[in-house]
Amino acid sequence: MGTLSTWFNSLDPMLRVYWGITIFSSLIFIIQTIMSFIGIGDMETDFDTDIDSTTDSLDDVGAMHLLSIRNIIYFLMGMGWTGVSMWHTIENRILLGVASIFMGCVFVALFITIFKQMMKLQQNGAFDINDAVGKTVDVYLRIPANAEGIGKVQVSFNGSVHEIDARTYGDTIIPSGAKVRVVEVIDKKILVVEKV
Repeated sequence: MGTLSTWFNSLDPMLRVYWGITIFSSLIFIIQTIMSFIGIGDMETDFDTDIDSTTDSLDDVGAMHLLSIRNIIYFLMGMGWTGVSMWHTIENRILLGVASIFMGCVFVALFITIFKQMMKLQQNGAFDINDAVGKTVDVYLRIPANAEGIGKVQVSFNGSVHEIDARTYGDTIIPSGAKVRVVEVIDKKILVVEKV
């Protein structure tokens, strides 16, 4: 640990910043990816539970918010890795900064494109949303009380999991991770749920 600390402290201050950004964003990215694969969700949910539930998920990619937590992590990761890997190649630090910012934007665009393609694949799996009625499902994004907003639930159809908009007429907010029962389908796209 002492050797790592000595190495880090011996770096140019600007290179230290790039390494800090790289390590931080890469760790958050790895954690988000692992959580998504094991079905816990993503950090978007945790950070935005007290804010309006308009965060991005795979279902919202078309209207993805440019300044979401997920996109900021992608941007920082692209910027940091470019700064670290091109440090000795691009001697002009201003040019390196511009290249790093550009690559951060490229990373965001790349990940948005990947998620859009994943959504097309996910949407190709035919399912009838009415089959969800009566099922007990998990809340993915919190559901505001008294039908004052839209949350999301994860519903399993034929072995694939779909995130679907949901609302409740109950008088309490249903938090992420809670179990709810689907009682109705509105406009063939929104589930009405109640606490189990």
